[in-house]
Amino acid sequence: MKRPHQYASHGPPPRAGEVFDPEPPRNGEGDRSAMPSGGGVLSASTNARKIAKRERRSGNLPEILIWRELRKRPGGHKFRRQHPLSEIVLDFVCLDRRVVIEIDGEVHNRGDRPERDLQRDAYLGSRGFEVLRLSARFVLVSLDDAIATIVAACDERLPLHHQPSADGPPPRSGEVLANACKGERNGR
Repeated sequence: MKRPHQYASHGPPPRAGEVFDPEPPRNGEGDRSAMPSGGGVLSASTNARKIAKRERRSGNLPEILIWRELRKRPGGHKFRRQHPLSEIVLDFVCLDRRVVIEIDGEVHNRGDRPERDLQRDAYLGSRGFEVLRLSARFVLVSLDDAIATIVAACDERLPLHHQPSADGPPPRSGEVLANACKGERNGR
């Protein structure tokens, strides 16, 4: 016999005299965080996530052309497309280098949009991001130059996390001293 749906995700049905609690326990195994989005510097609102998902499905021609190239990881950099961050959605971002790439069409020159873009850039700057704005016309006329500009901006910034050395991981605690002592005993 199949269990009723209400018990399927919370384990066995309640024993005689127990009352079924539709909410799982808040303290203990399987407990959910008080902040479902995880919080932190890269957290995003539910609304921003929905917008990003919708934008990934659409997109204008300059963004599609840029994404075709950025997916190839030029310069060894990994990029994300339509990435939600807080209440906003970024056109493209290299999280490792904290570089945001915005493709601006004609609408960015009209009305209060230039002022809003400045406020957005200041907000991203306060969170450690550098914003690179490319005009849609520049992307359409010279895609290779646009990609080179993006790679150069990423190369200028230090990575968020240091890359491991070519010789392997760093020595463990006390390993350097032990190796130095061996060298002294062997007459090196």
